[in-house]
Amino acid sequence: MKRISIGLIGFGTIGTGVVKLLRDNGDLISERVGAEIYLKRIVDIDIQRSRGITVGDALLTTDAADILDDPGIDIVVELMGGYEPARTFILDAVHRKKHVVTANKALLATYGDEIFQNAVRQEVNIGFEASVGGTIPVIKTIKESLVANRIQSIFAIMNGTSNFILSKMTDEGKSFAVVLKEAQALGFAEANPVYDVEGIDAAHKLAILLSCHTGRKSLWMTFTGRESPR
Repeated sequence: MKRISIGLIGFGTIGTGVVKLLRDNGDLISERVGAEIYLKRIVDIDIQRSRGITVGDALLTTDAADILDDPGIDIVVELMGGYEPARTFILDAVHRKKHVVTANKALLATYGDEIFQNAVRQEVNIGFEASVGGTIPVIKTIKESLVANRIQSIFAIMNGTSNFILSKMTDEGKSFAVVLKEAQALGFAEANPVYDVEGIDAAHKLAILLSCHTGRKSLWMTFTGRESPR
């Protein structure tokens, strides 16, 4: 059976979930894909912190070059988030003919045009289903199943944190400040929740969905009239 080697950049909450998924469902995935999915390397700035999952020391590194410079790695999975160095890592991977999977909605909404143009030139794929809707295959649906349809509007809960806060405020009559603290305690909101509560996260996702529909790969400036906050 063919082996597909993966390099994971970012071993936080989402990255840990990916590792668990590959371990728990690796055989099933390989059976359906027709190839062995092999996690070869994990990069993170902190490789000492416990994540509730054990991986061999040889798998971990703090140097992204251990993935980007490795010709044996076929797919780079970027889950570190943010703009830099995620953008540089993705473009470097693309230039080295590696396919990329990313959940980085802020990066794609802002630099999607550059990333996708480079991917086309290098004839590699950018998988970004996880950037909007998580486990809901909305991007694939728009790009494939609805390709012959004229989409006039989109109605969706674009941000789970905002939905949690607004629902609590409406149903229980609590103040925004109180519910925000609850959301942070439950892990729904970040310590700095600005992207969620100011609608930036939702705007990133909407820009990506609109780009899938219109064919324009970067709509953040068009959508907001300004550069995305860094």
